[in-house]
Amino acid sequence: MVLIIGLGNPGRKFQKTRHNIGFITIDNLQLTIDNFLNWKKEKKLQAEISKGKINGKKVLLAKPQTFMNNSGQAVRKIVSRVKCQMSNVFVVHDDIDLPLGKIRISKGRGAAGHKGIESIIKELKTKDFIRFRIGIRPKSTISTIVENVDRFVLQKFNREEEKIIKEIIKKTVEAIGLAIQEGIEKAQST
Repeated sequence: MVLIIGLGNPGRKFQKTRHNIGFITIDNLQLTIDNFLNWKKEKKLQAEISKGKINGKKVLLAKPQTFMNNSGQAVRKIVSRVKCQMSNVFVVHDDIDLPLGKIRISKGRGAAGHKGIESIIKELKTKDFIRFRIGIRPKSTISTIVENVDRFVLQKFNREEEKIIKEIIKKTVEAIGLAIQEGIEKAQST
């Protein structure tokens, strides 16, 4: 089984914010592949989940409902229940260090200041999971953003950025499918 976790914050007011790019991406993945079940709230797991198959492999999609900074609490419960290898745990999240529209796939990296990833590493006691990092940093100067990171990640994308985001979400969904079918190294090289 492959576990794909999208990070974000629950609630309508956070739906289209930069920090919720993980939720947005796996929502798109779930809608793109017609064999996935509707989202179901799992109180014991503190997450919404959807089950299906990608390229013949069983997949569990999860959206932690613990808020970003406590994502690890839900992720630990889900990983414990699913009992899959860490190489089959994919986490999709925003990355302010990457320019808007870029994606990086990595494994075994530190959190680099991302509170959701910090929480997951702390709770799982490992960083050996696969990360699909989606860039959210606009072309404007980084110093302005660094001063107001918390406020910036909770802002919605503007119209111009939404066009870029639609394309990168599509590419991320394709990269996830490729990683499942042919391995993470193949997905990293495209």
